Amino acid sequence: MQKTLIINAGSSSLKWQLFAMPAETVVASGLVERISMPGSIFTIKYGDHQKFEKTVDQLSQSQAAQMLLDELQQLAIIESLSEITAVAHRVVAGGETFKQAVAITPEVLTAIKQLSDFAPLHNPMEARGIETMAKALPDVTQYAVFDSQFFTDLPEMNAIYSLPYDLTQQYHIRRYGEHGISHGYLTGRAATLLDQPQSEVNLVTLHLGSGSSLAAVKAGRAFDTSMGFTPLTGVTMGTRAGDVDPALLPFLMKVLKTTDPNEIMTLLNDQSGLLGLSGVSSDMREIRAQEATNPQAHLAIEIFINRIVKYAGSYLTELKHVDALVFAGGIGEHNPKLRQQIVDELSIFGVKLDADLNAAGQEGVISSPDSQIKVLLIPTNEELAMVRQVAVLQN
Repeated sequence: MQKTLIINAGSSSLKWQLFAMPAETVVASGLVERISMPGSIFTIKYGDHQKFEKTVDQLSQSQAAQMLLDELQQLAIIESLSEITAVAHRVVAGGETFKQAVAITPEVLTAIKQLSDFAPLHNPMEARGIETMAKALPDVTQYAVFDSQFFTDLPEMNAIYSLPYDLTQQYHIRRYGEHGISHGYLTGRAATLLDQPQSEVNLVTLHLGSGSSLAAVKAGRAFDTSMGFTPLTGVTMGTRAGDVDPALLPFLMKVLKTTDPNEIMTLLNDQSGLLGLSGVSSDMREIRAQEATNPQAHLAIEIFINRIVKYAGSYLTELKHVDALVFAGGIGEHNPKLRQQIVDELSIFGVKLDADLNAAGQEGVISSPDSQIKVLLIPTNEELAMVRQVAVLQN
C-alpha cells in the first residue's frame, strides 16, 4: 500500500502524519515540540496505542526530520523507506506565485526560497526540510502545499494596505496571511458540525499556538485575516511581536545603535511576543506555571488575550452575522481557561461557554444553549487537508 508522509513544520514545532493511501488511514503520527529549545520533545504514536518519546536538547528541524525517518524503521512502522511514495510539506508563503499545491522541482524549490521575505521564519526552514527529505528519499516525489492559498482571494479592501496604489501593484504588497491550511480545514469541518453548506457559513476562526492568527470567513471563503505581508503582524505570538508601529523600526535602530534593519526584524520575530514579555518562555504552559508569582508572566497572558479579543471583536462586527467562533491550534485546543477568558471578554456579543463542555475539551459545540453565537472546539487537521490536495495532484 502506498504511503504519503505529511510534514507540517511550524516556527517551534514539527508535526507529521504517515498516511496509507488512498484509504487516508493514519499509520503513525508524531510531534516534535520546542524545536531548537532546551528539552526538545520527540514523540511518535503508532500501532495499538503505542508511543515512543525521547527528549533531545536543542533538536534542530533538520535533525528532527532525519530522526523521524530513522525511528519509523527502528520501530518497525515501515519495513523500509521505499514504502513512502510521496512527501508533502506545508510551506507558509506562496505569495502570488503559488495558488495551489505543486510537485517540487528545483525551480519550485528556488521560488520557495525567493519568497522568504514573506515568511522569514518559515520558508528558509521549510526549504531546508525539503532538501533534507530529498537527500533521504531521492526517488520520492515531494509536494508543497501553501498556507497562503486560502487567502489569495481576500477582498481588496482587506487585502491591501493604505500605501500608494502603484507601489502595491508594482511590488505585490498585500496581506498574504498564514495558517491558511488550518483555517480552510476549520471552515469545512465547522460547516459539517453546524450541518450547513460551507458556502453559507460565517465564522471567526482562531488558530492559537506558538504562531497565532485569526480569520474572518464569509460565505465559506476567507474575508479577512490578522497576519499580513509576513506572519509577523497580528496578535501577540510565541516569539513574534504582532502589531507594532512601523516607526519603531528606525527608533530601535537608533537607540540600539545598529544600521542593520535585519537585527531589529530578528528582535521582532525571535525575541518578542510571549517570550519577550514574560521573560520566561515562548511556551504558554511554562508562562501559566508562573502566572501567580511572576507579574511579567501575568502581563504576557493579559496581552495575549487582549490582542485576540481585539481582532475577534472586529471580525464579529465586520461580518455582522456569525454562525460560530472556532478555537483550534495547540493553545486554542488544550487551554480551557484561556478559551473561557477570551469568550468572557467577548460577552458583549452574547457569546457564552458551557463550563462542562469547555472543560471536557472534545470536538464540537462548547457554548451554552443560550449563547447567541455558537462556539466550536475543533482540533485542526492540516495534515488531512494536505494529503487530500496531494492525492488530487497524483490522480
